[in-house]
Amino acid sequence: MAIKEGDFIQLSYTGRIEGMVFDTTDEDMAKEAGIHNPQALYGPAVIRVGSGHIVAGLEEAVIGKDVGEEGDVEVPPEKAFGAHDPNQVESVPIVKFTEHPVTGMRVKIDEKEGIVTSVIGRRVVVDFNSPLAGKTAIYHFSIQGVLEHPTEKVKGLIRLYVQREMEVTLTKGVLKIMLPPAIVYDRRWLLWRGRVVQEIFEYLPEVTKIQFIEVFLRPKPKEEKKQEAKTAEKTAEE
Repeated sequence: MAIKEGDFIQLSYTGRIEGMVFDTTDEDMAKEAGIHNPQALYGPAVIRVGSGHIVAGLEEAVIGKDVGEEGDVEVPPEKAFGAHDPNQVESVPIVKFTEHPVTGMRVKIDEKEGIVTSVIGRRVVVDFNSPLAGKTAIYHFSIQGVLEHPTEKVKGLIRLYVQREMEVTLTKGVLKIMLPPAIVYDRRWLLWRGRVVQEIFEYLPEVTKIQFIEVFLRPKPKEEKKQEAKTAEKTAEE
């Protein structure tokens, strides 16, 4: 069955610009390219075709393909990370920097992130464009599968935005999401929770209510903890 807009699919891909890998779902490839993120979840990404979860050029390339197909696509800047906008290159007073700026330094000025391109006297030229703006990307992709069950789609959205695995159940329209311990300290969860909720309601009409569930266990007595530690140490020695 050909992939169409609205399908939730599992997609493996590796993106290169000027021969250099800048994004990949393959952990070994990420390590080899020096872009490995120990906090990221690698493996096929779950995306909803037509929802902007990947760059437009790659999204267009998978439409009409079948599960199991793979291929390569060249994505121009306007369908990748946008053209380089000269209006996003600004001259900033050096007094705005907390440390001495040097060319190539990544900085944050007035809530905008950019890269220092030059330092001229008391002025610093900062490019606030994406580092990938204006560049053509080459993607190799492989369609691993199509998701049909609502809970798998929800897990995919959580994984996509939050980089977490969570237990999910759906009963009579009520979606229950079991939250991992200490999730309130996870910046990605705080940032993307609203987006996840929005997309669940937008893309999954069978969901009428969402419940986030936290479970707290009574702390173990100190003596019990010590005994467990001794047992673990003895097992390791053996």
